[in-house]
Formats: sequence, C-alpha cells, structure tokens
Amino acid sequence: MLVFAPRETRPTDSRCSLSPEAVRRLRALDPSGGVTVESGLGAAHGWSDQAYAEEGARVLSLEGGSYPEADVVVRLHAPGREELERYPAGALSLSFLDPFRQPERLADFAACRVNAASLEMIPRTSVAQGMDALSSQSSLSGYGAVIEAAHRLGRVFPMMVTAAGTLSPARVFVIGVGVAGLQAIATAKRLGARVEAFDTRPEVEEQVRSLGAQFLKIDLGETGQTEGGYAKELTPEQLDRQKEAMAQSCAKADIVITTARVFGRPSPQLVSAAVLERMSAGSVVVDLAADAGGNVEGVVPGEVIRTEGGVTLVGTQELVAMVARDASTMIANNFVAFLEYFYDAEEGSFVYREDDPILSACLLVREGAIVHPSLKPD
Repeated sequence: MLVFAPRETRPTDSRCSLSPEAVRRLRALDPSGGVTVESGLGAAHGWSDQAYAEEGARVLSLEGGSYPEADVVVRLHAPGREELERYPAGALSLSFLDPFRQPERLADFAACRVNAASLEMIPRTSVAQGMDALSSQSSLSGYGAVIEAAHRLGRVFPMMVTAAGTLSPARVFVIGVGVAGLQAIATAKRLGARVEAFDTRPEVEEQVRSLGAQFLKIDLGETGQTEGGYAKELTPEQLDRQKEAMAQSCAKADIVITTARVFGRPSPQLVSAAVLERMSAGSVVVDLAADAGGNVEGVVPGEVIRTEGGVTLVGTQELVAMVARDASTMIANNFVAFLEYFYDAEEGSFVYREDDPILSACLLVREGAIVHPSLKPD
C-alpha cells in the first residue's frame, strides 16, 4: 500500500496529516509498501524531513508537478480541481470534504477519476471510533474556544480571595453539548469558571452534570438525535422557545460558546442581535459554527469584531489550529486507524470493502462516478 501526504495549503491552518510516529506505524503495517511525504510537511511542529525519513518515509520536494504514485492520499482539507489534476488516477483521497455544502467538488473528483472518502461521514460507532477525525478535531476546537475566550475576556476565570478583595468566578454558557461542547465545559471548569450548558437532547444532561456544570432545562417538546449521533433539526416554534429561554443565560454570562451544527444543513441562528444587546460590555462570544452559517447574528467567519455594546464576537475559523501539533498527532492516528482497518495483508493493499458499513457511509466517489446514495446527482 502506497500512501502520500502532501503539505496543506490553507494559510490559516498549520496542521498536517501524518506525524513521524504515524509513518512508523504505516511502515510496520506494510513493510513492502511505502509512505511518501512532501518536504516540510511537519516543519511547523518541529517534525523535520529527517524525522520522517528516519521512520522510513520517502521525502519529496514538489514544485507543481504530478503527485507520486499512491493508493491513498491523506490530507486535511479538500483539494481543488487544479490539485486534483496532480493526483494519480485511481488513488483514494481521504480528507474532510464538506460534501453537502460543496457538492460541486465531487464532480471534480469524478472527472479526474480520483476516488474520494469524506472524514465527516465516518459513522460514530464503536468500531470506527479510532477513525473519527471529526470528533478528535472537534474536541480540540472546544478547548481552543475557551482559551481564545479567556485571552479576550480581560478577567480571571476562578474565584480569588485576596487582601485587595474577592474576585467572583467568570460565568461561561455553552450552547451545544456535542464533542466540542463537552470539551469546552471541561476546560472552563478546570480554569475555575462557573459553567452552564444547554443542548436540545435532554439525555446529555447527565454528561454535563458529571463535568460539574449546570444544565439549562428548556421544555421543547419532542427532540432527539439522528442515528449518527447528531442533534435533529428543530422546528421554528421550538427554536423560538429555545432562543427566549437562552437569552437570560446569555445575559448573565461573561462568555458564550456556541457549537450547534446540523450536519448537511446551515447552522441554526441561536443568539440574535437583541440577545447580544443584553450582554455586558466586555463579554465574549465564540461561535464554533461560524464557517457553517453561524449560530450568532453578526458573526463574521474568520474575523473578530466588537458590537456597539462592547461584546466581542469571535468567528475565528479553525481554532483547532491553536494546538496544531496535538491536532496533527490525533488526526494522523485517525488516518492510520482507517488504513489499518481496510488494509489486506494478503493482497498488500487497501481493499474497497464496499459492503462494510464504514466505507459505504464515507465513500463518495469511485471510478469516475458519485456513488453515495445521498449525493448522487438526479
């Protein structure tokens, strides 16, 4: 099995797809195969070309030419059409693809006869847990959101009793208790904040309380989650009821962190301009769904702005890049777990077991055609 890891090209994200340790594991998996990395792949994290070479990788300097022969190309962000034309025909591209919001990318894969699997669509099952890159990166995004908010708040998180007076703890309100939300809660609690959280799924209340936070109960009627573990989309009436109840919690909070995403759809707007007006000057709002439509009115993806009332809105994308080395280590482990699962030792290659529930869920393009039933053109 031949694996290639190119450098990422997005300037706001210094993560990379393979660590030297991941190279070692892949070489142990298939000693007769090979791992090629583009020169400078891990330079931002102190992983030199020599470190990769010592683990058995071939290091190449590419200057716009074709990619080397490979069965699988691993990277974080979806390649553009120009880059796809550099891929070897028949290779599998494994990356985040955002296929429902950017379906045109799949036509490019098909036209270039490059197979494509989407990391977002790997199912959340016990078997696929080690491959779940969306969860591994979301967890670090939740951590990054709290650190970013603490940096911009201008006050301490824990209660402090000093000779000069007592400082009350910061109040943090987390909206959305998925992987990112849970990590945000845990991080804020470790820093000493008073934390409250809300999610449309009442079954997560126990998880919130186990982290020492309060759970905001709102009677929304029937809600729940999809088979994939995502929150179901709310009705307009449920959204109005939720917004009204959350407004009071936002008004009391020093920091609000929103994480609500609905897979394949625009994110719901949960914090309106009217709610922001009720928040105190100096408060901070971090919207982890800014790049998917945003949960907060007025947030700008990739920017930090300040409202007329003095509330800082953080729409910074890829907060996971704040801890890029750890994020790279984790996603490299996800890639290795995926390749280990589909590697056939007898054939010495990656095997497309299309009847496997993991591959059938995440394989979108195969042999020049869009094959996923939810994304096939009419």
